[in-house]
Amino acid sequence: MPKLVFSHFLAPNRKLQNIKITNNLSPKTNKNYIFAAQYDITMATYKKRGYKPKSKSDREQDIADGSTTAEVFNTLDETASKTEEWVAKNQKYIFIIVGLAAVLILGYLGYKEYIVKPKQATAMNDMYQAQKYFNQAVSGAAKDSLYTLSLNGGEGKFGMLDIIEEYGGTDAGNLANYYAGMAYLNLKDYSNAITYLSDFKSSDQALGPIAKGGIGDAFIQLNQPEDALGYYEEATKMQTNDFTTPLYLLKAGTTALSLGQNDKALTYFNRIKEEYASSTEAANIDIFIGKAEAAKQ
Repeated sequence: MPKLVFSHFLAPNRKLQNIKITNNLSPKTNKNYIFAAQYDITMATYKKRGYKPKSKSDREQDIADGSTTAEVFNTLDETASKTEEWVAKNQKYIFIIVGLAAVLILGYLGYKEYIVKPKQATAMNDMYQAQKYFNQAVSGAAKDSLYTLSLNGGEGKFGMLDIIEEYGGTDAGNLANYYAGMAYLNLKDYSNAITYLSDFKSSDQALGPIAKGGIGDAFIQLNQPEDALGYYEEATKMQTNDFTTPLYLLKAGTTALSLGQNDKALTYFNRIKEEYASSTEAANIDIFIGKAEAAKQ
């Protein structure tokens, strides 16, 4: 068997030199490689059909691409090293910040669980008598005295104003703002009605729009129809339902009509007729539409 001794073995398409051949082996093709004594030889590789050797510009592009890739990895290495150095240098402060964040989160959860929840339950219990007075005022005869009791309390129990002061920040305290505002509205104390109803926040389908509409009613009584119109319009947009929406569309329309905003009034009246035909407000809506159309002429 002929014996071949290689001083180098390079990848395909690279030149091999100093290949020593014994037993007088003639230059010939052996499988995928060509051996030739004392000549530069190129290893033969499988070439796909249509293969073209790389041009000089292609080789230069490969070098450039390799250089760019190397630069990217070097940059990443440098950035990682700097980050590690920064973390090591500021490790003490990082632990302090993480610790404070954990304390704040746990403190907040503890506050909600062990302080707010029990406080909310106590507030609702304390508000029971004031709610009872309010409900009696809505359906009873001695309205003024009952609304006053609901505000100030009676029989040794808290009124709505006490609930607001003692349990501000709870759901009960927020709800007490609504009751207080509506009680003042019925007692014709319109400034206080506006104050407390403005402090009430709710996404409830009915209470939210009613509170906004109540502020509008108070401004009407204070002879400020422009302000009233704005709150009526807010009330129509807060929640869409068959009760509050047509109610405040009608109030917005009549207020706009009184201000000479006839186009706006007609728009609101037509919405009631088209969208809320089964509502109470729709019963006489054609009369209001006729007034708005006449006012436009």
